[in-house]
Order: sequence, then structure tokens, then C-alpha cells
Amino acid sequence: MRKLLNTLYITSPDRYLSLDGENVVIQEKGKDIGRVPLHNLERIVTFGYTGASPALMGKCASDGIELVFMSGSGRFLARVEGEVNGNVLLRRQQYRYADDKDKSLEIARNIICAKLFNSRWTVERTLRDHPLRIDTDKFSTCSQQLKKSTDNARCAADIDTLRGIEGEAAQIYFSVFDDMILQQKDDFRFSGRNKRPPKDNVNAMLSFAYSLATSMCASALEAVGLDPYVGFMHTDRPGRRSLALDIVEDLREPLCDRFVLTLINKNMIAPNDFVKREDGAVLLTDNGRRTFISAWQKRKDDELRHPFLNEKLQWGNVAYAQALLLARFIRGDIDTYPPFMWK
Repeated sequence: MRKLLNTLYITSPDRYLSLDGENVVIQEKGKDIGRVPLHNLERIVTFGYTGASPALMGKCASDGIELVFMSGSGRFLARVEGEVNGNVLLRRQQYRYADDKDKSLEIARNIICAKLFNSRWTVERTLRDHPLRIDTDKFSTCSQQLKKSTDNARCAADIDTLRGIEGEAAQIYFSVFDDMILQQKDDFRFSGRNKRPPKDNVNAMLSFAYSLATSMCASALEAVGLDPYVGFMHTDRPGRRSLALDIVEDLREPLCDRFVLTLINKNMIAPNDFVKREDGAVLLTDNGRRTFISAWQKRKDDELRHPFLNEKLQWGNVAYAQALLLARFIRGDIDTYPPFMWK
């Protein structure tokens, strides 16, 4: 497994990035406030609006360092990349699979079954750890419904049916998400998933985490030679990283949702870390983003044993492991794509 290098996050919107030798220089109001060597970075993610110098962009492109521009809410805007080094034979086979309804459905079914499996075990984990603080009958019913949805997804006859099963299961799962919030209930209530823009503190964090995870998946797919824009579950759309959105599906619950719940239930995030705009959108403040990203980085460094590979790796490398497994399947090295299923 590859070495997990550092990601530099720039969370303040008024900071400009430039290049000085082998260092990225962080400037604010024309003054240097920090510098970081490039040699141990694999990615720079900036939530600022003042941008980066052409020299830094060129250096990142030539050195294979991803430079990602995000909006204040965590929405992907653009990224700088150098020469595409994807395996042309692998990508040609990927495109053939994407055009083959049966092959696409096979991969999509595996992904959605894993997503629903992970949703169920997120529910089961709360049922196991906090039986005296929740409605156990409600959670048990939800778990059984998700199990049934998983069985139905495994037998879905076409992609539209699969999407319908996934959508209904998501409603079932999110119907108990508010009950999994055990602390700070007055400030972190969840009445349902909303986005573009998120309308409450919980949805703001979920959207932010999903954006970070999707960027990780896009980078991992390119690292193994796949095209992140051509997927199997999500349809092609200009500028849409459809395969990255496919791969992130089974990482949402174990990586993102549990992380957001931990921040709330361990009082690591506070209501004053959010701001509500005039249009009703709720966003993390600069301080809130710093708190979130600091905890996110620590989470990426935590180790687990991959359920399929049976190897120890960091959470920050799970997306790479899944991209590698998908590439092996497309090349014909393994019989099926093994999605990430985590209890």
C-alpha cells in the first residue's frame, strides 16, 4: 500500500498561495504568514478565493501534487493536474464496461449492497452501544428494513430499480439519524438530508465530509490509472466525477457519517462554528473548518484492517485500496469488484 503523505488545508478565504523554491508560501494581505515544504505533500486543498500563483500551479502539476480549489461550503470547484498518466488499456476497458449495461449493473449492485450494509451496521452500532438512550424497537425495525433493502439491491434487474432501492433505503437510514445524535440536541437536530445548500448544522458537516471524501476517491482513481469521470452507477455529466461518486458511496457511513456523529457526540464541534446566510444556507465558519479538518486528518491517520485485503492500512488509504481493487477487476485479475463493507 502506498505511503500516506500530508494534505495541506488552507481554510481562511483571504489567503494566497505562492511558490518559493521548493516551498509553498501562504500569504495574507501581502505578508508571508507561513511556508510548507512541498516534498512531503500529496495534496493542497484551499477554501480561499484569492487563489494561487501560476508558478505554484505549474510546480504542483509537474511534481504530481494535487491542488484543489473548494468553495467555503466545501463544494468542489476545480483542481490543477499535470499530464494524465493513466493506463490507456485500463481506461479503454473501463469505458467498455461503462457502456455495457450488465457490467455496469454488476459493479453498481456491489457498491449499493455495501452502502446499505454499512448503513445497517451504523444503526446496529448505536443499538449495541446506547440501548438505554434510544428507541430500540425503532432501531431494530430500521435495521431489518435495511437488510431487506440489501437483499433487494442484490437482485435488482436494472440500474433504475437499483437507484430506487437505494433512495428508499437512504430515507429509512436517515429517519433514525437524529436519534444517533446523543449530545447537543438543541443545536444539532437533523430532520432529513438536504444539500445545495445545506440548511442546518448537521447537513453542513455531512456535505463537507462527503466533498472531502469524494476528492480523496477522485485522486485515488487517477493514481491507479482509472478515469474518475466515467462511472457505472452515476451517469456521465460534463465536469461530474461520476466514478469518484460511485466509489465514495460505500465510504459515506463508516468514514463520513460516523465521523460527523463523533464530532457532535464528543462535543468537538460547537454551534458557534457555523454561520447561517441570508438565503438559509448553513456553512462552517473559518474556525469551524479548522476544527473539522484537524479532526479529519487525525481520522485519516487511524489504522484499520481492510475487510477484503486483510491488511492494515490507514483510513486515508481506504479510497486508494478500493480504486486498486476496481482496477484489478476491470483488468480481469479478480472475478468481481469487492466493495468496502465495514462493521
